[in-house]
Amino acid sequence: MANKKGTRRRFGAVRQYRSGRWTASYLAPDGQEQRSPGTFDTKRDAEVWLSQVEADLTRGDWQDPNAGAVNFEEYASRWVKERGLSPTTEELYRRLLRLHILPTFRAWDLGEITPPRVRTWRAERLESTGTTTVAKSYRLLKAILETAVEDELIRRNPCRIRGAGKESAKERPIATVEQVDALADAIGPRWRLMVYIAAYGPARPEEQAELRRPDVDLDAVGVWVRRAAPELTTGRRVVGETKSEAGKRFIVLPAFMRKDLERHLKWFAEKEPNGLLFVGEKGAPFRRSSFGRKWRRARDKVGLPEDFRFYDLRHTGHTLSTQSGATLKDTMVRAGQSSERAALIYQHSTIERQREVAAGIDARVRADRQRAAEAASGADLVRDA
Repeated sequence: MANKKGTRRRFGAVRQYRSGRWTASYLAPDGQEQRSPGTFDTKRDAEVWLSQVEADLTRGDWQDPNAGAVNFEEYASRWVKERGLSPTTEELYRRLLRLHILPTFRAWDLGEITPPRVRTWRAERLESTGTTTVAKSYRLLKAILETAVEDELIRRNPCRIRGAGKESAKERPIATVEQVDALADAIGPRWRLMVYIAAYGPARPEEQAELRRPDVDLDAVGVWVRRAAPELTTGRRVVGETKSEAGKRFIVLPAFMRKDLERHLKWFAEKEPNGLLFVGEKGAPFRRSSFGRKWRRARDKVGLPEDFRFYDLRHTGHTLSTQSGATLKDTMVRAGQSSERAALIYQHSTIERQREVAAGIDARVRADRQRAAEAASGADLVRDA
């Protein structure tokens, strides 16, 4: 059935179908005719819609209505691929997409993802998984859609929930000097140095995985962190750069660790000149799975809570550094943490200052060990009496 002749306006045109409903059309900046996404009850409604489009064009806010017709899953996959991410970050993003984002948004186009749909998705996620994972997933979704805004595929980011990307992780537990010593003893001689470097360095597990013989300085009592070898969930280690430029550093260790360094080099490190510092009983680089079993047995033997992770030894190191007189910038340099803003703050912590902090840790550890020994001796005397 033919349509009634359209009514020409200064901008666009409206016409009435034989059904009585109205439609509108206009020429886009690229010269292509664009039609209203639906029909209108009255001519006035169609003209109002055209006026809104004209206003958007005048303000420079007009967007091709077909631009958002891009499948979210395809766009998100391409987004991750084009970021140039580290292997561990890429693995995290793909896992968050697979488990928490794509099950909801996989079949939708970018233009179909609206604020209400984002709010509903987040509420459903909060009911089924932890708040930290939801916050990470929300930040990733928001970042992907922000790029879509920059690509002019959507006009505005639909992720507008204030504070939804913030994590409120609980404070991590701290081990005492006595507990660190007990962990080092319980985990066995091959891995005790790793416990001490984690606690008194403090070095990340992926940094320790790539420590080699030339990185150990017995005279200065410390280790050079030059590379990192994070382990993916597949078990593959990816040797590469440290987490940031600040991660490349010399860690001055407490003087009492000289003997542990010497003994480990002699007994357990790979023998070739550039050999790895930490290898398993069969000579292979240590794996998270096998080391994790040893760690859990040692942790349980010492009586630490089940949620105390090997990584939490770094928090012990931070605390001891602060208690030993370290400033914030000293602690950040030891831990290899930085950001653009922090770079100006932390760059002035020199090796000499790091030696002072390490000496403070050394004195504190020795004092705590002495008190523990005296307490144990006093308990023995009481029992003998």
